[in-house]
Amino acid sequence: MAHKSKLPLQLLKKHFGYDSFRPQQAEIINQALEGKDVLVLMPTGGGKSICYQIPALVFEGLTIVISPLIALMKDQVEALKANGIAAAYVNSSQSNTEQTEVIDRARKGDLKLLYIAPERLFAADAEHFLKSLNISLFAIDESHCISSWGHDFRPEYRKLGMLKEVFSEIPVMALTATADKVTRRDICRQLGIENAVEFVSSFDRPNIRLTVSPGRKKMQQITDFLKASPGQSGIIYCLSRKNTEKVAEDLRNKGFSAEYYHAGCTPDWRSKIQEKFINDDIQIIVATIAFGMGIDKSNVRWVIHYNLPGNVEGFYQEIGRAGRDGEPSHALLFFSYADIMQRKRFIDESGADEEQKGVLRAKLERMKQYAEAQICRRRILLSYFNEKVEKDCGNCDVCLNPPKLMDATVLAQKALSAVARTGESVALNTLIDILRGSRNQTILQKGYDRLPTFAVGNDLKYEEWADYIMQMLNAGVMDIAYDEGHSFKLNEQSIAILKGQQKLQLANYISYSERQEMMNQKSVNIATDELPVDENLFVQLKMLRKELAYEEGVPPYIIFNDRTLRAMASYRPETEGQMLQMSGVGEQKMQRYGADFLKKIRSYVEANDLKPVEISLTQQANKPKVDTYEATFELYEQGLGAESIAEQRALSLNTILGHLIKLKEDGKEIDLKRFVSRKTYEKVVEAAQGLSLKSTDPLKPLFEKLEGQVSYGEIKMALTIASSKE
Repeated sequence: MAHKSKLPLQLLKKHFGYDSFRPQQAEIINQALEGKDVLVLMPTGGGKSICYQIPALVFEGLTIVISPLIALMKDQVEALKANGIAAAYVNSSQSNTEQTEVIDRARKGDLKLLYIAPERLFAADAEHFLKSLNISLFAIDESHCISSWGHDFRPEYRKLGMLKEVFSEIPVMALTATADKVTRRDICRQLGIENAVEFVSSFDRPNIRLTVSPGRKKMQQITDFLKASPGQSGIIYCLSRKNTEKVAEDLRNKGFSAEYYHAGCTPDWRSKIQEKFINDDIQIIVATIAFGMGIDKSNVRWVIHYNLPGNVEGFYQEIGRAGRDGEPSHALLFFSYADIMQRKRFIDESGADEEQKGVLRAKLERMKQYAEAQICRRRILLSYFNEKVEKDCGNCDVCLNPPKLMDATVLAQKALSAVARTGESVALNTLIDILRGSRNQTILQKGYDRLPTFAVGNDLKYEEWADYIMQMLNAGVMDIAYDEGHSFKLNEQSIAILKGQQKLQLANYISYSERQEMMNQKSVNIATDELPVDENLFVQLKMLRKELAYEEGVPPYIIFNDRTLRAMASYRPETEGQMLQMSGVGEQKMQRYGADFLKKIRSYVEANDLKPVEISLTQQANKPKVDTYEATFELYEQGLGAESIAEQRALSLNTILGHLIKLKEDGKEIDLKRFVSRKTYEKVVEAAQGLSLKSTDPLKPLFEKLEGQVSYGEIKMALTIASSKE
């Protein structure tokens, strides 16, 4: 049963700092709270996790989140804890003792969310394990893995169907970022949730600029691209391990901060590189597709595909790792026919059966069509996921350099009529043979040579018809059924064009070689639209964020994302009430980090003699009822130690030590010597003298000199005590 008093919107503001839900999130949450099974199709960066995290806070019991991505588990659990939410994970990276401790907490009701790997549910004791918990909701992330039609099919995931068989009364929420109609249908069937309420969110990510460039002189193109976007984080995806190492080395030789990542690297290397990337210590990762799964780094500004991906689903998921904070970002794809041939060879040599190989070839063909397209690339992506749009996006290379268009209504009517007269049963090659009047064996056996549409398009070459039909498909004029021999299907748009109720414009056919020459003459430019921010203040806030992240042992974006920092640098809040108006600042993060950021902003405003920025305080009720420092002081006066205060307030030890230092500076009677040993104090002071550091200087050099043996909180405490003696 849900606590009705805990309204989802209030929880969203309190824990996540957002004033409103994104499209469809509220509806999805309400369906889950009513105990209904739900299938959620939402693009990467679209806010899928909120859909089950908010219900988890409302439900009395435990929400089990099943995810194949260990990196994601750790990332999301850290983020949830930073937002004041009791969460933990169980996976193979932990010792048996650690796993037992987490499970005990879950059984005692101390957790709201428990992340587990699917493999844990395949164990012999899985049913007994789950029945020992008070479960309110199952959330299955990356649910496309259960379907053979999905781009990342894992046969063992079929076992997840046992959840509904054993726990029929517990609602299931299946989530995925990429799944076409066939895949979505199969997900529901495999999970036993055929009556699930289905939500398909818009796949449009308008902040990501889409560009395709010929795959020649790639390194020169990448270098020019990076010079146009200095200091920004990005990922370059390569098809082979060898290429990842070569490209990373070439970039380092050109002065860029870059490292490689692939399945052949040691676990220690992969872990180290991933940590450096999410902590902003490395700018560029050159990787195989294994990298990025489950990483919630919000300030990745660009993604480059060095080689053509094998399918649109994977491509869309990978470019979705850019611009998760909504800021302008860029996706650049290099395309060459050598990639097509290599991909086809991989398919031929794979162990898949012939039906599955056929699916893989068809999906590769759609990826090729995206790369070759002469119409808005975003419309092609959205059409693939059955999302129809009326206008071109204006933020892809085709829109920015539009081709010449022609009235193709009659041409389209010929093709659509042929599809209709064959009973919507033919694929591309047969359709073109009918239109061009070919009398091959298939045409004659099927009697297609007797159709009224036979040979009505013999004035066009095969390549021209293939191009125009693909443009029609990409524009959503008709659909394709992969599970029915890749046959074309009519839709509402098809009927409207056939009846003369709608006209259609297509791009004039241009051969690929001609387009390559034209594109070679165009430079790659990244979107540069920015919020009106004070860039110097933004840089200082990023530095503060990184220092706090080191202290907390979390990635910088878990403190605040770039968009929130830009809002701070734009509006320069100077009070707690004003700070709570910044998107992404909730009560929990206000308590943890607000004082540090307010102090930095006030200092900057004073140093630069800046005037206050008017901020409309529309949410006065969000101001914390009790000052966070006073709350810490009250517990201190009760005789509690720093660790006990941290546990009671659900804050980190370093945060509490920071509170105590601030209280001392503000004149409160605080004995700081209680919180740092004499030995630690002397060690810190000695090291600080060697570096000529004061308590107000950045602490990272000192932390590193002490080899991490002393926490940031203790370092601050020792330096503050030393400063008071001067």
